[in-house]
Amino acid sequence: MVSRRKEHEAYLNKVLSNSLTSENPSKETMQKGKKSSSSFYNDLKNGLLKKYENTKFEDFPNTNICENQYGETLKIVSKEKTDFNLESNSDSVTCDLKIIKGIGQSTEEKLKKSGYNNIQSLLNHAKYSSKAENVLSNIETDNFKDKINYIKENSSNKNNLLKCACDIPRENFKFMDIETLGLSNVPIILIGMAEINKKEIITTQYLLRDKNEEPALIYEFLNQLNEDDVFVTFNGKSFDVPFILNRANYYRINFPDELINYDLMYYARNFWKDTLPDCKLQTIEKEIFNIERINDVPGNFIPNYWETFHENNNIGPLIPIIEHNNLDVVNLAKFLNYMYNKTCSL
Repeated sequence: MVSRRKEHEAYLNKVLSNSLTSENPSKETMQKGKKSSSSFYNDLKNGLLKKYENTKFEDFPNTNICENQYGETLKIVSKEKTDFNLESNSDSVTCDLKIIKGIGQSTEEKLKKSGYNNIQSLLNHAKYSSKAENVLSNIETDNFKDKINYIKENSSNKNNLLKCACDIPRENFKFMDIETLGLSNVPIILIGMAEINKKEIITTQYLLRDKNEEPALIYEFLNQLNEDDVFVTFNGKSFDVPFILNRANYYRINFPDELINYDLMYYARNFWKDTLPDCKLQTIEKEIFNIERINDVPGNFIPNYWETFHENNNIGPLIPIIEHNNLDVVNLAKFLNYMYNKTCSL
């Protein structure tokens, strides 16, 4: 998948440079022209149709058909190296005395001036000792779900939830993103999910080849989850997860009990709302991580690209969409790692 991505970057750069009038356009000019030119995406689509005219998904390695009680769906697996690592910081949450009911900002400041720097130290405080003991009994637990749910209910500081991420086993993170044919009540055409396995991040994508395959796609994705998994998304709390739930309900497929969902969009807004033009996924990629996509197909073109693929039985128009989704889920792991370290250093 990584080598294929590089191939398409070179190909799409060539298409873009040929579609602009400037003889030697700058990278910035190319991107601006791309974003404002619907004809570019039509030319790109036609070029992809030609390039992949006699190619099937099954021709690529690590691509196979999954069959379940609802039918068939296509699964694409890719791997790459990762340095994902959330180093444990056991004191980071307990330094917030405001988790204890009755302690606000001013009281916390007074207590810290008196030497009470964490909740453990309040075990010796005349007024707050019993409350401190109760809080510690709830957050000093081996069950990360209990700890996270307690922090969610008792802490107004959302960063405390992010600090708890180090308690989650790496294999339980599910970095997830979907592509759809619209904003509501339409089929999901692609679900991407990345997982950490030692020094690798493994991405599994479930692709819709025909609309009647959607229940098989949804079932196959949900069947890979367990009750201790944790979604990591970007706007997934408002869009991706409810969308999957709605489509699963439509086909009467059981959706697992509500899983913990780290929606990184909310943390991004806290970090960068005053310093970035906006907090969109690709803005953060470019401005914070120096990642700039050159082969990205905007969401409003995705339905047309999928319909063209389906009508022509030609995989070409789906290639940049698959690459887009793959980058989304892989980059979520980088974002979580960065945001966690940033939060723990505050």
